[in-house]
Amino acid sequence: MPLPPVLADNLALPVIGSPMFIVSQPDLVLAQCKAGIVGSFPALNARPKELLDEWLGRITAELAAERTAHPGRKIAPFAVNQIVHNSNDRLAHDLELCVKHKVPMIITSLRPPGEVVRAVKPYGGIVFHDVISVRHAEKALEEGVDGLILVCTGAGGHAGTLSPFALVSEVRRFWDGPIALAGAITRGEHVLAAQALGADLAYMGTRFLATREAVAAEAYKQAIVEASAADIVYTPYFTGVHGNYLKSSIVAQGLDPDNLPFADKTSMNFGSTRVKAWKDIWGAGQGVGCIDDAPPAAEVVDRLMAEYAAARQRLARVAS
Repeated sequence: MPLPPVLADNLALPVIGSPMFIVSQPDLVLAQCKAGIVGSFPALNARPKELLDEWLGRITAELAAERTAHPGRKIAPFAVNQIVHNSNDRLAHDLELCVKHKVPMIITSLRPPGEVVRAVKPYGGIVFHDVISVRHAEKALEEGVDGLILVCTGAGGHAGTLSPFALVSEVRRFWDGPIALAGAITRGEHVLAAQALGADLAYMGTRFLATREAVAAEAYKQAIVEASAADIVYTPYFTGVHGNYLKSSIVAQGLDPDNLPFADKTSMNFGSTRVKAWKDIWGAGQGVGCIDDAPPAAEVVDRLMAEYAAARQRLARVAS
């Protein structure tokens, strides 16, 4: 099954910039979209909630102006992440605004997103749901989503434990529609590898944490630049759901990353009352070892495109 036209016709590179709590705000989203990849942000980043209307209006207007000024350029659509969970008391409000502005793509997380699908489909929007298992994928498809985001081991934030080789292959047994793959993807050759596995798109967050437009403390960006895969800790302690975090940020809060207590995932509360994810405890994926600087997002996309093209050429030479 081909990608929906809104993606197939408007991407310079098959990449979705994943929505990052606090970090992803309009400047980063716009930079990503203008460079030709999907930019996204969590609706909950707009605080107070009334700010979301302003953000959606600004992003929609600026991208429309960019398309008019550069008709031959690939200007990607943007996406808004909605947390489908009873802890999100803003869902109805935020979803109503997304419908008002006809947000082209909604990314849903946690629970099956039937109510979001029913709201978005009538105006022509598409819904991708992120999952960490086959069971979650099946439930999302039953709700009528347009695509799946397979969040595999090594992804930043709330990540699964399955290898992409396993999860993509098993999902492809029953789903021939769009798949985005997440998990330690930071370079152009990783994007090509995701496609070789059977995915259509790569889902990248950590690489864009260390960019000029990301709303993250400079110490956070520097920690990303200095870290390697061994510096990532996988724990449910901070939110009740397993996630990947920078070890240095855990140590900085006076905690032992090797001896964190267990947290109950049904609560979705912070495991610690003294520190907060993602403000004090910094999320990151295992791909940090490939990140050496924090340039503008457009420069990152240019590099990804060059790396992607070089990887295709290498494969062509091997095949010949």
